[in-house]
Amino acid sequence: MPEGSLKLKAQIMCGGETAMGPGKADLLGAIDREGSISAAGRALGMSYRRCWQLVDTMNRCWAERVVETAIGGGRERGARLTPLGQQLLTAYRGLEATLASAAERDLGWFTTALRAESIPASGHRVLNK
Repeated sequence: MPEGSLKLKAQIMCGGETAMGPGKADLLGAIDREGSISAAGRALGMSYRRCWQLVDTMNRCWAERVVETAIGGGRERGARLTPLGQQLLTAYRGLEATLASAAERDLGWFTTALRAESIPASGHRVLNK
């Protein structure tokens, strides 16, 4: 990570589960591009099982399914984003851009107070009294 950079991670929660976050957004984008969950997993270096778990979580958390699947040998097999899934991905990417833009305004102060490198850990903890 470059000196003075900022990493933001927006997560939208549904009870105790993450309904949307950066990894789920990446998966939705890959499903949209690849047309299947397995191909999306391969493109992201993620197991098919893990992809299915993430899709299942999203489909359970939102008011409507965000990914639809079709199985079998016909032309309609694979996976696709539902209209809500498309809207969700677009809105989440917009949220990420908005957060990054807002953070850039304040990043200057943090950069002036930030060391170029962290001080190595000493292996023991010193308490101030």
